[in-house]
Amino acid sequence: GDGPFPGVIDMYGDEGGLIELRSSLLATHGFAALSLPYFDFEDLPMVLKELKLEYFEAAARFLQRHPKVKGPGVGVIGTGKGAELALSMITFLPEVVAAVSISGCSSNTIADLHYGETTLPGLRFDMKKVSVSDSGVFDIFEALDDPMNPANSSSVIPIEKAEGHLLLVVGEDDRMWKSSLYAELAIRRLRQHGKENFQLLSYPGAGHRIDPPSTPFCQVAMDRVLGVPVRGGGESKAHAHAQEHSWGKIQEFLHLHLG
Repeated sequence: GDGPFPGVIDMYGDEGGLIELRSSLLATHGFAALSLPYFDFEDLPMVLKELKLEYFEAAARFLQRHPKVKGPGVGVIGTGKGAELALSMITFLPEVVAAVSISGCSSNTIADLHYGETTLPGLRFDMKKVSVSDSGVFDIFEALDDPMNPANSSSVIPIEKAEGHLLLVVGEDDRMWKSSLYAELAIRRLRQHGKENFQLLSYPGAGHRIDPPSTPFCQVAMDRVLGVPVRGGGESKAHAHAQEHSWGKIQEFLHLHLG
């Protein structure tokens, strides 16, 4: 159609590259969707070392000004590292008025994030806390630095500054990291500042990668950064339900807050 349509930026995690599956599906459901890579694609850095929020700000402004986009604000949806970037975008960028965080962390991780004079250090993974099964599958559930440790407070995303709306989607059997706990920490921080601008979708038995419905489910998958098979968690029927239910709720949320 001719539009204009609600605009959404779509990002995935530390696998890098350009992933267009979810953007394509959003486009079929009435959104102008921009699939945004942030490393290991064309002229972008090959390795995730540090990030500048100005790159994401440029993407938000590009989408906001596109003639097919309704505006005045845009939304963002992300999974894993992309979810955490979505939280940073809605925190710091006024162009972003709705954010969907799927299996994200409430702190910045892996790579330092810079925006002007502000830097959020990235929490690191402690490989000494990784366990390996007899079949060679890595369990990294306990490996990420503790975001509740006061020494890591500078990595916390100050989401209480967000003026828009947030949707947090987590699987309670996520074995990649403690996304249920991170959602609790985010909600606690919002409520401490008198904010109720959020929804939580928490799914028992679901794992890490809550993708759109009928996406293949894998309890174990190769991790691009580590180069080894890593547990993602989840049980097939419960995970399939989470994918089916959350997909409808995500669309409702984005339509509600983007028009």
